[in-house]
Amino acid sequence: MASFNEYHLDPKQFPFLNHLQENWQAIRDEFTYFKDRSSQEEVEFTFAVLGPKSKTIKTKGNAKYSAFGVLFQGMLIDKYIVVHKIQYPQYELQNVSEKVRELRERYFPKLTKAIAQSNSLNDNIIRNVYFGTFHPGLDVKLHVNYNPHMNRGYLGLIVPEGDVAMKICHDKLYWHEGEFLILDHSYPHCPHNYTDYDRTVLVVDFFKTDKPREEVLQIEQELVKQRMQENPYSLGVFGKNDKAQIEDFIKYGLSHQLEWDKALA
Repeated sequence: MASFNEYHLDPKQFPFLNHLQENWQAIRDEFTYFKDRSSQEEVEFTFAVLGPKSKTIKTKGNAKYSAFGVLFQGMLIDKYIVVHKIQYPQYELQNVSEKVRELRERYFPKLTKAIAQSNSLNDNIIRNVYFGTFHPGLDVKLHVNYNPHMNRGYLGLIVPEGDVAMKICHDKLYWHEGEFLILDHSYPHCPHNYTDYDRTVLVVDFFKTDKPREEVLQIEQELVKQRMQENPYSLGVFGKNDKAQIEDFIKYGLSHQLEWDKALA
């Protein structure tokens, strides 16, 4: 039986996630269909535009992490691009927002519907939803995600057997297909994938339910404003304050990671 604490949370506390979990196979199938059937041009566009980018979180060596999604800060990605006036010089001759909408509607209608149904249960509590893939050999440096207003859920979609896990504080936790792993990711953590296969989850960020909605909305607005100024391609998800403290590396036996300096691409 799972042991829960202040940073590893019981999914049963968050029933608004049930609809996403109940549809995990359909969501996984949309992801695999996109991966297998989309054109190279569509893939390149998707990862360039729909993927939150971090300039802070680092990895060891050349192993990669890739991500793209459909919802950011409670807005569908096509609307988010318009509201924040994000510019993509490599696609300046295209209507980026319209192309994003077309891709989202073509490849991810069931995911979009599931998000809307889940959000309808609790006043738009879900803020970010994106696919996150750990490619073989990935080792992510200890970091925090400074989001005092949110928790992060990981819905397992494709999880290979073997050592693919999340180290958070003194715990080592595992993803499972069709199940949510819920964390307060403001605690120091560092995931890895030491298997020979990709691991893909649906990342779902949602407001903390024990804080007043007005308070968490204000925190979100302040953080998003800061992060979009730092890096508009973060889509408000990542920021410069995601770094762990030096004493954290020592506390959790990860001093060797202080030598890592290759930024996550």
